[in-house]
Amino acid sequence: MKVLVTGAAGFIGYHVSKRLLERGDEVVGIDSVNSYYDPQIKEARLRLLEEASRKSNSGYHFIRGNLADKGVVDGCFADHTFDRVIHLAAQAGVRYSLENPHAYVESNIIAYTNMLEACRSSAVAHLTYASTSSVYGANTDMPFSEHRPADHPLQFYAATKRANELMAHSYSHLFGLPTTGLRFFTVYGPWGRPDMALFLFTRSILAGEPIKLFNNGNHTRDFTYVDDIAEGVVRASDSPAIRNDAWDSSRPDPATSSAPWRIFNIGNSKPVKLTAYVEALENALGRKAIIELLPLQAGDVPDTFADTSALEQAVGYRPMTTVADGVGRFVNWYQAYFGLS
Repeated sequence: MKVLVTGAAGFIGYHVSKRLLERGDEVVGIDSVNSYYDPQIKEARLRLLEEASRKSNSGYHFIRGNLADKGVVDGCFADHTFDRVIHLAAQAGVRYSLENPHAYVESNIIAYTNMLEACRSSAVAHLTYASTSSVYGANTDMPFSEHRPADHPLQFYAATKRANELMAHSYSHLFGLPTTGLRFFTVYGPWGRPDMALFLFTRSILAGEPIKLFNNGNHTRDFTYVDDIAEGVVRASDSPAIRNDAWDSSRPDPATSSAPWRIFNIGNSKPVKLTAYVEALENALGRKAIIELLPLQAGDVPDTFADTSALEQAVGYRPMTTVADGVGRFVNWYQAYFGLS
């Protein structure tokens, strides 16, 4: 198949693109390669995608452009015909949304609208897009289930991603565009974002500096290894959303619709306390962390826990990598990338 992957230079976008290339798909990647975090790691990911394309003899083309620019999106769809679109480009980061909400409007609303319009106009067979576990917000009913409402996000970032889910539904309903939203749960692993906890913790521990644990370290997270996420994304993309003819408008299921629209969680379904996550990192590094305990931050969700039964039933897959294994692989990559081993 020929697949468009937006955000191809990003953490998850890189791993999904690599997975597609390795199995022989033709991939067109698009990314603005902005400076939200160090562009050097993004450029390194792009070089690896070119290498993966050569090794697998798969077609690969990269477009450097901003999806908020309608001309860039229209030009991409004019030059290529896609069997699938996997939309992973977004302005990420919970805390940054408190500082710069306009960046989230540009990347998560305007750019997303451009993608919906392009997919509709080109009659794309299936649009799969990234959402987030953060949409569950103030919900404390564990595990988080797609079949329960998620209408009280605690940060603007989460609000924009919930808006994406609802925008997708309108296009699925009005135009029959099959769409699948994937709620990611705390993704980590090699080639991760430098602004995320595992990267920051590793850097601080190796430098002998304290690491900050908010909520006094009492967070629990459904940490999900990036290769598991990539496999789930590809499988979901391969299986286009269809209408749910049993959908009852008097008792609506928030995860499906009479339109070809659906929502899935992708998580490990095994919540881990943040302090245990740090212990796994200490074991992998062979060093102890200096820990600074701090109060809960504004916008933080204390706990996350994914019910992934719907994903498993639909595509026959559930993430399985343990935190100990995943953190160990990250540390191996980190030491190699920065020349520490």
